[in-house]
Amino acid sequence: MDTPLDTQAYDGVRRPAPRALATEAVHAGRDDLARQGLHAPPIDLSTTYPSYDSRGEAARIDAFATTGAEPDGPPVYGRLGNPTVARFETALARLEGTQAAVAFASGMAALSAVLLVRASMGLRHVVAVRPLYGCSDHLLTAGLLGSEVTWTDPAGIAEALRPDTGLVMVESPANPTLAEVDLRAVAHACGSVPLLADNTFATPVLQRPAEQGARLVLHSATKYLGGHGDVMAGVVACDEEFAGRLRQIRFATGGVLHPLAGYLLLRGLSTLPVRVRAASATAAELARRLTADPRVARVHYPSIGGAMIAFEVHGDPHEVIAGVRLITPAVSLGSVDTLIQHPASISHRIVDADDRRDAGVSERLLRMSVGLEDADDLWADLDEALGARTRPQRGAGPYRHAAPPRGATSHIEPAAAGLH
Repeated sequence: MDTPLDTQAYDGVRRPAPRALATEAVHAGRDDLARQGLHAPPIDLSTTYPSYDSRGEAARIDAFATTGAEPDGPPVYGRLGNPTVARFETALARLEGTQAAVAFASGMAALSAVLLVRASMGLRHVVAVRPLYGCSDHLLTAGLLGSEVTWTDPAGIAEALRPDTGLVMVESPANPTLAEVDLRAVAHACGSVPLLADNTFATPVLQRPAEQGARLVLHSATKYLGGHGDVMAGVVACDEEFAGRLRQIRFATGGVLHPLAGYLLLRGLSTLPVRVRAASATAAELARRLTADPRVARVHYPSIGGAMIAFEVHGDPHEVIAGVRLITPAVSLGSVDTLIQHPASISHRIVDADDRRDAGVSERLLRMSVGLEDADDLWADLDEALGARTRPQRGAGPYRHAAPPRGATSHIEPAAAGLH
């Protein structure tokens, strides 16, 4: 049974008794529909909105420029906000247990906005823990937005902080090794510096970082929140003060989410708990089978469960990619169908090779996003793609367990792979 969520609104509007996650996933962002005589949320595709009160418009624009708060009254312009996108933002904030959420055109646009908010305050230094998604790593390392990064393990966060540190960033479970960190301990080490936790892999179904002290929760909404591989988006769940600054950055830079994408994301949230749990059960079964297979050197599967598996093969990983037929060899994750990719060639290719290796991203590592297909069918495809069964090398048997990156919590033992 779902743990009830605290649905007391932060805007002062009292809501019904606490509702379970599955219930909120269906109803959050839709609470006003019945009063409007509607069942499905409307899609507002307008880019601009009529107003005959230009003095009132000026006052609302001034208010937004001051605080970034969503303007009262009717919408003004699509870059300032959209009613359909706002429904998704409301729903995601409710699921993550935050005051607000701000949606963007992609996950990288969302992360860029966070960095720009802190940089605008003179806080350009970032402390980060590897591994992160490859493009997040690259954005920080290359300093494309004027940021400077110090890479450390979780135990070194407090020592790495400086007066100009504006952000600490972690991803747990991490992309692509599924390494986990103790978010509560990391948040404590951050002190007054905001912790940004990338929750893309876990989703609020498996963990809610804000409850463990993260001020900012990042999602590539392209993944599980949309869930069907047909929408690109990013979102940051946070407190209202930070949300106001993010809206101002979004307005100024134009990284807005299209209303149709907002609609698809809101629809995706309604099935999020069902999809994540079903795919997680299949992933746990496949992790068990991979662990027992002599062709597989190591299996990485997070202690909190989930639908992502990473595994290292004794043979050529590129042959596995070329050999799948039911599973789709493609980047991205979180869709209803199963995807597999070679991180060192694609998602993390942009990261320096030595940094990849230090973060546990080996040349033989494969990352698989498990979908909603039958476990036996997926295994039959993997079994064929893995090729002929051969005796493993001495000391590299099926129960050899990957050591997590320094400072991260351990992956579960392969023999005990399962949901937690």
